[in-house]
Amino acid sequence: MRAARRRLAGLGAITLAVLAGGVAVASGNATAAATGCRVDYRVTSEWQGGFGADVTITNLGDPVTGWTLTWAFASGQRVSQAWNATVTQDGTAVSAKDVGYNGTVGTGAGVSFGFNGAWTTANPVPTTFALNGVSCTGATPTATPCPPPSTPPTPTPTPTPTPSTQPPVTVWLAGDSTVANPSSSGACPVGWGNQFGQYLNGNATVVNSAVGGRSIQTWLYDPNVTTTMNAAGECVINPQTYSTRWQAMLNATGGMKAGDYLLIQFGINDGSTTCNRHVGSARYRELLGVMARAAQQRGAYPIFLTPAAAITCSGSTAVGNRGFLTETFDAGRANNVPVIDLHKLSYTLYNTLRLCPNNGDYNSGAVGAFFCADHTHFETAGARQIAGVVATALRNQQLGLAAYLR
Repeated sequence: MRAARRRLAGLGAITLAVLAGGVAVASGNATAAATGCRVDYRVTSEWQGGFGADVTITNLGDPVTGWTLTWAFASGQRVSQAWNATVTQDGTAVSAKDVGYNGTVGTGAGVSFGFNGAWTTANPVPTTFALNGVSCTGATPTATPCPPPSTPPTPTPTPTPTPSTQPPVTVWLAGDSTVANPSSSGACPVGWGNQFGQYLNGNATVVNSAVGGRSIQTWLYDPNVTTTMNAAGECVINPQTYSTRWQAMLNATGGMKAGDYLLIQFGINDGSTTCNRHVGSARYRELLGVMARAAQQRGAYPIFLTPAAAITCSGSTAVGNRGFLTETFDAGRANNVPVIDLHKLSYTLYNTLRLCPNNGDYNSGAVGAFFCADHTHFETAGARQIAGVVATALRNQQLGLAAYLR
C-alpha cells in the first residue's frame, strides 16, 4: 500500500500572544508585558487538511486553582485530539479545561497543552481568548497564518524525501498477539505492529511492546496479576507494581517524550472469565485512561484501537466477533483520545477480500495466506494488510501521525 506523503508546513511559524488589555500577533515568538494573562498559540505543523498546535497560558494575575480557556475558530477548523487539557467544541467555539493535575497556576507561572485539528479552506490563528470567562481583548490584529500546503504528490514506488523540518518521533505499541512481533522470523503468528513500520517514513521509529496472551491488566502489571478474584470480580494485583515494559515507556530518559505516539489495542484476552487475564468493563475503561493520561502528561499522543477481528463467517459475510468495543469508545470520549475501530475495519477488509465463505482450511488458499491455522492470528501477509488498514485510518481520521506516512 502506498500513500501520498503529507507535506508539513509552517513548523514553528505562527505564535499568537493575547494579553488582557492588548493583543499582539506576530510571525515567530510574540512576547509583551501586561497584567492578567498571556496566551501563546503556536502552529507546530501543518499538512493538507490537518495541523498541530501548542498553547501556553501564562498567568499574570492572581493564582488560579482551575482554568478554562475559550476561543473561536474563524474558518471552521475542528479539534480532533488533545493532550494535557479536555477540549470540547460546539460549532466554532472551543473550550479547553485543565485535567486536574495541571489546574493550579500561580502568578507568573504557565501551563501548556496541545491538540491536533482539521481544516478545509484555511487555518488562520484565533485572535481572541478568554480565561475563566474573562476576555483577553484589545485591538483586532491581522493574523499571519501558515501558507496553505500544496496538493500532496502523486504516490510513486519511491517515497518522496521527508521534509528536513519534520521532527523525529517514536511510535509505541501496546497490545496482544495480534499486534506483537513473531517469536522468530517468519513464524506464525505475526502481529500487525510487526509490519507497521513499512508504512511510516524514516522520521518515525516503531517500538513494539505488544505481548501475546495479555489483557490490558496483565500487560501493565506482569507478573503481579494473581489467579485470585476479589469480591468486586476483578483479579487481585500483588504487589501493585508496573511491568518492566510499561516502566520503560514511562522512563524519563528513554521512554515516551513530547510528540511521540502511543497506540493501544487490547480486548481479546480481557474477556476471559478467570484470572489472571479477566478484566471487567469498568476496569478496562479505567486502565485505558491510566495509559492515556500517562502519555498525555509526557506530551505524547495516545490512540485507542478496538481489537482486530478473527475470521467468522455468516454465510458469505465476515462478521464481528470481539468484545470491549463500547468500552474502548467510552474511554476515548472520557479521555479525549481518538479511537480507530480496527474491529470493524478488519472484518470489512475480510469481506473485500471475499474470505467468506470458506471450508475451514486455514492452511491453503486466500484464508490460509492471511491467517494462521487458528483463524485468529495473522500470517505475515495478513499482518501487513491489517497494518495498512491502520495506516489508512490514521489518514482518513486526520490524526497527527498521518504526517509520517509514506
